[in-house]
Amino acid sequence: MACRVMNKRRHVGLQQLSSFAEAGRTFLGPLKSCKFVIDEECHESVLISSTVRLLENLDLSSAVGQLLSEAVHAQNKMYRTGSSTLLFLVGAWSRAAEECLHLGIPVSLIVSVMSEGLISCIEEVSSLQVPVHCASDHTDDTQMFSGLGSRSVSLCSFLPIPPDTGLIQKENDLRDVASPSVTISSVPGRPVKSANLYRTQPEVEADENTSQTPQTLRNRLCADTRCRKPALIHSRHFNRVDENQRTSKPDGFLEYQGAATPHTYRCKDLAELEAGLSHGDRSSMELVDAAARLQCQNTDVQRGPCAVPWMFDISGVFTCCLPGLPETLSCVCPGYVTVVSTSRTALIEELQNQLLRVALIEGDLTENYRHLGFNRSANVTTVLESVKVHQASSEELWTDQVLQVLVKFNVNLVLVQGSVSEHITEKCMHSKRLVIGSVNGSVMQAFASASGAQQVAYITQVTEACVGSGVSVAFWRCIPSDVDTVSSMAITLKTEGMNLATVVLTGPVTAQMQTKEDRFWTCAYRLHYALKEQKVFLGGGAVEFLCLSHLQSLMGQPVNKGIQVCSGGLHNTSSWLASSLALYRPTVLKCLASGWHKYLSALMYNTAHSSSEFEASTFIQHHLQSATDSGSPSSYILNEYSKLNSGIFNSGISSKVEQIPRVYDVVTPKTEAWRRALDLVLLVLQTDGEIITGLGHTQLQSQEAQDFSLL
Repeated sequence: MACRVMNKRRHVGLQQLSSFAEAGRTFLGPLKSCKFVIDEECHESVLISSTVRLLENLDLSSAVGQLLSEAVHAQNKMYRTGSSTLLFLVGAWSRAAEECLHLGIPVSLIVSVMSEGLISCIEEVSSLQVPVHCASDHTDDTQMFSGLGSRSVSLCSFLPIPPDTGLIQKENDLRDVASPSVTISSVPGRPVKSANLYRTQPEVEADENTSQTPQTLRNRLCADTRCRKPALIHSRHFNRVDENQRTSKPDGFLEYQGAATPHTYRCKDLAELEAGLSHGDRSSMELVDAAARLQCQNTDVQRGPCAVPWMFDISGVFTCCLPGLPETLSCVCPGYVTVVSTSRTALIEELQNQLLRVALIEGDLTENYRHLGFNRSANVTTVLESVKVHQASSEELWTDQVLQVLVKFNVNLVLVQGSVSEHITEKCMHSKRLVIGSVNGSVMQAFASASGAQQVAYITQVTEACVGSGVSVAFWRCIPSDVDTVSSMAITLKTEGMNLATVVLTGPVTAQMQTKEDRFWTCAYRLHYALKEQKVFLGGGAVEFLCLSHLQSLMGQPVNKGIQVCSGGLHNTSSWLASSLALYRPTVLKCLASGWHKYLSALMYNTAHSSSEFEASTFIQHHLQSATDSGSPSSYILNEYSKLNSGIFNSGISSKVEQIPRVYDVVTPKTEAWRRALDLVLLVLQTDGEIITGLGHTQLQSQEAQDFSLL
């Protein structure tokens, strides 16, 4: 982590934020650099390659550190993506807010202008949304997915990156999971007419009779429009671009009319969507693809063809990490795969040819466990509590009672959501009964629905009506003889009608397993939200570039064309602050825009397209000027995507519109990362400002006043 000397004369909280953010700078973009975090006391080290794991291993005991940790973990818990963007923008906008303070701009004005500037940017980038609602309009689930194959995806709009980014050295062999009837071509970006995944039948028939040149494709897409007023026209403070400069597209997707003819983008098949959302991590997305295919096949069996629009339910997908095994063994399996001790090998061999009766315990399976809210009697005193003989006999009595219940209802399998007593595990194993602890709550619910079992808090509550049936257990797969499995093995639990899939992640290096799991979930959540929201952003820095350009245009607008002094803004403040709006607004917007500029520069530098961030900054500034000169930055971005040698977005890629591979970003996770970042910066800015100004500058001695920045 980079060291930074705190200047007491400046805002300490903002300095702390930017210092923490500096440590995660290399995690921005698809080519993430791993870091070793070393504990100075015990000299232990941890290999990490994500923002979340970085913050988990740093000392964040300060108030600012805690706020940053909560913001990042909230983003990761909800979306599993966008954490690196959040952390970087926290640092960039902290420095921007510091600069505003240094220039003497009032805190209330900084907060108002930055907040409304971000709102305006979020409204503006809606023009770069790509509809994907047709991604689920399929009729045959065996044809809904195509292999990601040899796609070459431009991972950043400014730079072409080969498909193998080096994140994972070996590719997983998933041919045993894929359906043998898949015949969809994997030509990058080309619509697959045999599958008819994304368009209606009349559109397909029309395309078969029309030459698909770039011009005819544009004409067809542009003709498919109808007027619809966008839900958001302008914010409280910023007026939008004149309405005659834009036309509304179906479903609220906008197209700008500038000097050049704009292009309209749509996903042509789910494979293109997956490739664009993978951000170069093809191995992880292949596993996501296999899990989604398996989930849809299970849905077809249970309830008929997948519903339209089809949703990828991530609550029915789980991971099982098996370190020490070759990466080629990674796969997706139906059912629940978990790890147990090799001492249970004989028990599994005896049970694997049977249909088991199952009991589900939602608490701990221990003698001392009491459910949440349980209150012990205040007037009862335990006698001889310290006598070990009494304790041993008490546990033995409880163990015998548990076994009696299991024998009475002929239960062979016990799944426990909490922890399990080692003593009861051994006793059950000797009586040919399998007990598995630490089972995810969603897995418990899946087994309850499929087997007919009912979850109970205590084993003594089990009745005949609570016991499920039809569960089978088997070894996961045969492990090569030259692989040392140490003291554990993987088993699979299945039952008919259970729509559950487990992604088994393997790798020879134990330290990399957490990273592999994080990358899988990132890809899974991206696909989930893309299908849920039915829209994605054109990625690779396109939206950030548009934000940067949009803020530059706002700087030159007079106050009556931008922020208005109104209720909720600066209406109730002093007339001096209101009169300062015209003076300070361009400066604050410029500082806010500098965050986007630094973001794009760091992204280009991390992907090795530029030898330095200064070179990247110069490159961005050149295209920023070109976008401004075009009169419509949005149209400039859309058109640059279709050019062969534009030097931006798609350099070196085919000039055919229908063959351009693209990178996509999910909409809500990205915009929420922006909001959380700015909210955190402004919270720290205002909190520290209140503490400092609350002392009252008239009460400070001249010597003491040198340590404070009066806001």
